[in-house]
Amino acid sequence: MNKLICIAGMCGSGKSEVSNFFVDRGFSYVRFGQITLDEIQKRGLEVSEDNERKFREDFRKEHGQGAYAILNIPKFDEALKNSNTIGDGLYSWSEYKVLKEKYGDNFIVIAVYASPSTRYSRLERRAERHENDKENRFRSISKEKAQSRDYADIENIEKAGPIAMADFTVVNEGTLEDLKNNLENIYNKIF
Repeated sequence: MNKLICIAGMCGSGKSEVSNFFVDRGFSYVRFGQITLDEIQKRGLEVSEDNERKFREDFRKEHGQGAYAILNIPKFDEALKNSNTIGDGLYSWSEYKVLKEKYGDNFIVIAVYASPSTRYSRLERRAERHENDKENRFRSISKEKAQSRDYADIENIEKAGPIAMADFTVVNEGTLEDLKNNLENIYNKIF
């Protein structure tokens, strides 16, 4: 069976860059949070941190803390029929448990760590580096909004669990080249 590798980490840590590394190696791609963006756009609302937080919390109220795993399982199952798959943005401990139960040893978690100061600096200027971001994967966020999101993610959605239980952790404090070198080592351990 193909592997489902999910990426966990705080906002701005580099989850999308890690995901891109695996996509470049032929992995299918599923973004956990795409469900939120699709719902915001379906309702004709502005894509903003405030709207995203509201929908993230609403989905979890309706489906439980494992909402994003549960809602994405059909996408994962379909993608896994053809290739290894990367799940960008595993957040909650409940999501981790849902996916671990479903996929067992074929479920691998990579945590991406970057300090708050590094993440906040990246987030404030992120959109500048990704001008053609039609999928809203690289939105800029102010330091204040990012810190508020950090607190909400830790306090309200069990975000620390998957990071603590990750099979691999990569520190992303250096260059993109440093990150890719670290990921190459992890890739070689998995495969």
